[in-house]
Amino acid sequence: MTSPRRSPGGFPVVGVIGAGQLARMCVGPAVELGLTLSVLTADPEDSAALVVPSAPVGRHTDLEAVRAFARECDVVTFDHEHVPAEVLDALVADGVVLHPRPSALRFAQDKLAMRERLTAAGVPCPRWVAARDEAELRAFGDEHGWPVVLKTPRGGYDGKGVLVVETVEEAASWLARAADAGEPLLAEERVPFVRELAVLVGRAPSGQACVWPVVETVQTDGICTEVLAPAPGLSPALAERATEVALTIAAELDVTGVFAVELFELAGSRGETGEVVVNELAMRPHNSGHWTMDGSVTGQFEQHLRAVLDLPLGSPTSRARWTVMANVLGGAGEGADELYGTYRHVLAHDPEVKVHLYGKSVRPGRKIGHVNICGEDLADLRERARHAAGYIEGAIRE
Repeated sequence: MTSPRRSPGGFPVVGVIGAGQLARMCVGPAVELGLTLSVLTADPEDSAALVVPSAPVGRHTDLEAVRAFARECDVVTFDHEHVPAEVLDALVADGVVLHPRPSALRFAQDKLAMRERLTAAGVPCPRWVAARDEAELRAFGDEHGWPVVLKTPRGGYDGKGVLVVETVEEAASWLARAADAGEPLLAEERVPFVRELAVLVGRAPSGQACVWPVVETVQTDGICTEVLAPAPGLSPALAERATEVALTIAAELDVTGVFAVELFELAGSRGETGEVVVNELAMRPHNSGHWTMDGSVTGQFEQHLRAVLDLPLGSPTSRARWTVMANVLGGAGEGADELYGTYRHVLAHDPEVKVHLYGKSVRPGRKIGHVNICGEDLADLRERARHAAGYIEGAIRE
């Protein structure tokens, strides 16, 4: 395996296991910080492998390939959360500096472990149970109400691995598969939320932490399609409460790097401020933080690099009153993979829009990029962001 070329002056090498979107978005900040980036890629055509000179080929499940990769890096972080525990344990035994640490990463890998740990720490969560069979699911639903939200503890994202059931019978096939796999399902109450929020936190190994403004995330068919920063109409008290919850999680789980806490906002009663409950955790830079690339003094990808190296963290202060992020999803029509022409049109049509594409192959519904726009008029920004994303996708032609 070829060693990465180090920058002059003793700057460290940051290794990323996986060569997807996160790794690709770290390239610009790494260059600006004087760092060397190296990515372990399963495929030389992966997104980050196309733009990072040091991109050795190896799967995240291949222990020896991961070990050889890590030996050439000063610190190792992750493009995704799917590195097996036995690989992580071996790296720790080898003395590799990993961020986030495996002791924290497991709570993003296993939703049941996450619920157990957060509940024990007093963090507000939906009511839940580990459902191993129909009797346990029926008892939970009868006590806390139907429908019930079922989740596979591992591997789900963007709405995958989630099923809402009105009856035990609707869950029969999921329960059977879980029984065959020898692990329970996570069953949760369906929370009557007002909207979805997210808090992005950067935390260094020394304990230094920063928090960006709380944002609203808009979901379509289980996929985040829009982020509004800051969350419109959020009371200062509830923003403070959401931030407090996120910082509590960071400290309790000893999270390092940038990570996101996804929340449900609940309605208040009798004029009181509402509450938040934790939905999911992501132990990495996250879709809800893409707005920071253009809307804050320090973007999430630069902050992640700073944090994993235990450098002083940058300011998370917003640059404008509002920033809107709209995801660009892969289209299904003829010419849907010909992005360059639509991209050129958007740049000419609205020069204030910032377009970020990930170098991914196009599949219907796949996140292939995003656009950001900042300014003073939220309604206008939302319309312009939607138009830009829709035009690149091929859904809009005017």
